[in-house]
Amino acid sequence: MRVGVIGGGQLARMMVPAAVELGIDIAVLGESEGASARIAVTTVGDHTDAATVLAFARDVDVITFDHEHVPQPVLRALVDAGVAVRPGPDALLHAQDKLVLRRRLQQLGVPQPEWAEVADTGELAAFLERTGGRVVVKTPRGGYDGHGVRVVSDAHGVDDWLAAGPLLAEELVDFRRELAQLVARRPSGDIAMWPLVETVQGGGVCREVFAPAPHSTARVERVAREIAHTIAAALGVTGVLAVELFETDDDRVLVNELAMRPHNSGHWTIDGAVTSQFEQHLRAVLDLPLGSTRTVAPWSAMVNVLGGPADGDLDARVPQLMADQPAAKLHLYGKATRPGRKIGHVTATSDDLDDAVFIARAGAAFFR
Repeated sequence: MRVGVIGGGQLARMMVPAAVELGIDIAVLGESEGASARIAVTTVGDHTDAATVLAFARDVDVITFDHEHVPQPVLRALVDAGVAVRPGPDALLHAQDKLVLRRRLQQLGVPQPEWAEVADTGELAAFLERTGGRVVVKTPRGGYDGHGVRVVSDAHGVDDWLAAGPLLAEELVDFRRELAQLVARRPSGDIAMWPLVETVQGGGVCREVFAPAPHSTARVERVAREIAHTIAAALGVTGVLAVELFETDDDRVLVNELAMRPHNSGHWTIDGAVTSQFEQHLRAVLDLPLGSTRTVAPWSAMVNVLGGPADGDLDARVPQLMADQPAAKLHLYGKATRPGRKIGHVTATSDDLDDAVFIARAGAAFFR
């Protein structure tokens, strides 16, 4: 079996060890020879060019993704050519267009923030007045890690964006914390879920993940699982789906966003679960039986390595981390250092949550 991955980022890179262990060949369409997943890049090209993508797909059994940015016409061309695309275009559209997602979740009765499609300053002003005078505005397409998101209290705060078309406006949710529910689904309909996790964000970027989410009630865990199951089944998702959630002080659980691929909130599964999200994604897109999502320790903590040292010398820091925190598991993405860039992560598992968090934070600190 040969899996083709469109996109050469760190997610494709982390699929490689899982593919090797499963005896699966993996090919990557990367944006450059120096891509994070360069060890598996077989084609360098533009993922928005249909001819390039179709040529890449000729030698694989199934196409999947490192990101959601492949245009719909290219996805449809793959399907028309008889290529197995997982997740398919109809499902991926909900991860590509936030307005499409909000409409579908509303149809499904899934809890989400109050929202509106706004096409001009008048409509945004009305939504501001209705929701307390401060809202989140998002570009429907292309945003990630804080890009394409603004908190505004003035209807003219996104005039530059409105010139390009309608926007998504959402209530500014007063949440207690952010959670994520990771689920995997195969074409035959089988679904598997990992424990609910807590994510810690900063500047629109995930910084830490604690698994399972500490201090969660049985009700919150149940609701999160029901939401993820409903979305995965209704949208026909194939592969890993991450459902990002808000937990409020009045115990509501609201859907923030979706990612239809392995996700930062699931990196802990490489070291903390029987089946990692990367192995599970490959199993799912190939319609193989799904693996156990049981944890291998009571607690896991994952801390992202962001930016890296100012001198750019990662190699010098690795032995220091290994000597100081031998229980830490380091994962570097083969990327050059740059302020705010995700260049790796550190995971720790333990019988004690505080111990796992300390080890992971101490390990990541060597790369600041």
